[in-house]
Amino acid sequence: MANDSKVIAANAAFYAAFSAGDFDEMQRMWADDDAISCIHPGWPAIIGRATVIGSWRDILQNPERPQIVCAEPQVIVDGDSARVLCIEIVDGTALAAANHFRRVGDDWRLVHHQSSPIAQIVEQAEDDRASHRVH
Repeated sequence: MANDSKVIAANAAFYAAFSAGDFDEMQRMWADDDAISCIHPGWPAIIGRATVIGSWRDILQNPERPQIVCAEPQVIVDGDSARVLCIEIVDGTALAAANHFRRVGDDWRLVHHQSSPIAQIVEQAEDDRASHRVH
């Protein structure tokens, strides 16, 4: 259970660094090797430390970067790997997010971040009954 709280704390620090626009902290949170990756909403996959960290530098330096709040974090720890599945509220829009961590010494470092829009359930009346379809 102690690992769960450490991973949740690392995840919270990730979102705090984003909110504060703290590039130094964001850079420190990622594993220091090329086996890291990121998929920002609407972007193709980014692989490798220089490219991933460069993408965060560009995002954090943008004065119009969105405001993000992490909601409903759920942690899964498996040995020296962990992931946090959560909802990101980005300027009022909900995104599904996954943050993958690797234990490095006593710290949990990010190795992958991905977020994407969540499909919405739309009610549609057909023959006096409601059906669901995903958008």
